[in-house]
Amino acid sequence: MKYTLKKEGKFSYLESGEGTPLIILHGLMGDLSNFDGVLDHFSTLGYRVLMPELPIYTLPLLKTNVKNLSLYVKQFAKHKNLKEYILIGNSLGGHVALYHTKLNPKSVKGFALTGSSGLYESSMGESYPKRGDYDYIKKKTEEVFYDPKIATKKIVDDIYESVNNRNKIIRTLSLAKSAIRHNMAKDLPNMTIPTCLIWGKNDSVTPPDVAEEFHKLLPNSELHWIDKCGHAPMMEHPKEFNKHLEQWLKNNY
Repeated sequence: MKYTLKKEGKFSYLESGEGTPLIILHGLMGDLSNFDGVLDHFSTLGYRVLMPELPIYTLPLLKTNVKNLSLYVKQFAKHKNLKEYILIGNSLGGHVALYHTKLNPKSVKGFALTGSSGLYESSMGESYPKRGDYDYIKKKTEEVFYDPKIATKKIVDDIYESVNNRNKIIRTLSLAKSAIRHNMAKDLPNMTIPTCLIWGKNDSVTPPDVAEEFHKLLPNSELHWIDKCGHAPMMEHPKEFNKHLEQWLKNNY
């Protein structure tokens, strides 16, 4: 990661560019570097790109849930003096974006989701690797992507450490259960802001029919597919991901 992580009070985040604020929300096993390509691209196009580290492993256990992560985003936006912004979320980050929008409809101008949870949490819960030997973790991590080479040794090492860390695995399971409780199906039809769905055709975590369901339930949504792509399009096909996102932003803002 070539950007310097800023630390102010309880917030750690990356920031680059000036203009319309884009807040990027990472997934449960995701790292801020997963969105380097997005940060590089849009911070030069008149957008102020901000990526907070979600306090997945530092909230009190009883508060480790989707709702409190969405409240954290609200606190972060207030800390940065942001009145209106666009949210971009992958996996759990997409779910947090949805719940945050439900609670703060006047602040969110639109959102872009990729491989988002929020509808199909049985897959989400099963997909996070359980404790096991390194080769098992490596195999499960590679399955998240269409191209297993995307699962670098660093990514596998980080996930292996997380699932063998008692503090982290307890919070991972807590969030997976919270995601099931906070199913968004009934809320989506009320979210009429512009929505961009960018999905990997080969996503095994939140499969293509999940994207179709999001598209059906969100009134002002458009759906873009990326072929030969798994659960993290912004990592596997960053240029194509950015192309879809850029066009959607130009058309709506």
